[in-house]
Amino acid sequence: MGIGNSGEQESSRNAVFGPEMDLVQRHEKEYLYWLTRIPGFGAVTIRRIWEMAGSFERAYYIEGMELKKLGILQSEEKCRTYDRWKERFSGMVREYNCLQEKGIRFVTPLDREYPKRLLHIYDYPMGLYVKGELPDEECPTAAIIGARNCSEYGRQAAGFMGKELARAGIQIVSGLALGIDGAGHEGALKGKGRTYGVLGCGVNICYPRSNYDLYEAIPFQGGILSEFGPNEEPMARNFPMRNRIISGLSDVILIMEARKKSGSLITASLGLEQGKEIFALPGRITDDLSVGCNELIQSGAGILTSPEDVLDYMGIFHEKKCINREKDQKGLAKIEKMVYSCLDSEPRHLEQIMVQTGLSAGRCMSALLELELEGFAVRTSGQNYMKTIT
Repeated sequence: MGIGNSGEQESSRNAVFGPEMDLVQRHEKEYLYWLTRIPGFGAVTIRRIWEMAGSFERAYYIEGMELKKLGILQSEEKCRTYDRWKERFSGMVREYNCLQEKGIRFVTPLDREYPKRLLHIYDYPMGLYVKGELPDEECPTAAIIGARNCSEYGRQAAGFMGKELARAGIQIVSGLALGIDGAGHEGALKGKGRTYGVLGCGVNICYPRSNYDLYEAIPFQGGILSEFGPNEEPMARNFPMRNRIISGLSDVILIMEARKKSGSLITASLGLEQGKEIFALPGRITDDLSVGCNELIQSGAGILTSPEDVLDYMGIFHEKKCINREKDQKGLAKIEKMVYSCLDSEPRHLEQIMVQTGLSAGRCMSALLELELEGFAVRTSGQNYMKTIT
């Protein structure tokens, strides 16, 4: 059971975060760092060793076979790994002491700044590597997640939600992945809000590389964090572990687009187990990217139609500052209005617009360019265009 799930553990948590914290010496965190770097040792195993030993330093002096007798380690190979890792303690301490030079903090349950929300997770991380800041405990937080290979509509919707929720004072958490995740972060930055990227690799690794600009910008308006140590490469097994942190840090989880078997649905499931509210963006029943969201709605998730759905749930008043496109259309020329009326929330090819309007390719493209400049339309790929989501 995680700290906070029983009287004895609640007492332990109070001791960790109480006045005694000032007396905890630096080397206790060094021993914890050593433990978290043992290959194949997860958060629950490390916590059980800690609870049995009473301190991370004392854990160092326990033999692996003793931990096996107590049922903490399950195999002799694990015992040998544990004992051999002690030979690397000095190197781990040097590595730990170099983190600050790299702009990385190692935040643990021994620290007051460790996110209290995470302590409610059964397998809460025993250490977080942080570039920038951790989420503000007093601020409402929403996760925006979804498909990597998302549609242009999904990408725009995620960016719009991120921007408007950030403007209303809600922190945005996501996984800094391609597609929906990146769009949510980008929207939060545009909304001058705070956003936090949770990685499935070391915080000194930008993954994917195509999100490098976001990776560099986020620490100035939030932070990058990970459970995985420096230089750890992104492995498939890391991402479910990352997802539990995303859901754990959030008050609500927004699923923007998800296929039937999607990692986003795993995050939603974790969120439900943690008592979080789930919202899903509805979509067409024929779209693969909407199957997961539609099934979530069918199972009781909130229907996401606007930022106000989330704000109303969280009890936050938000003055609408969105542009009224219908009103602004009065300033458009006749041909531009005609072309705009052909656009939809899904991309349409130039040839379709030409057929519907009866205009030449040149006149259509001229009108589309003007609509792009005015913020009414966006070019998705090739000669495909769609309405801008506002």
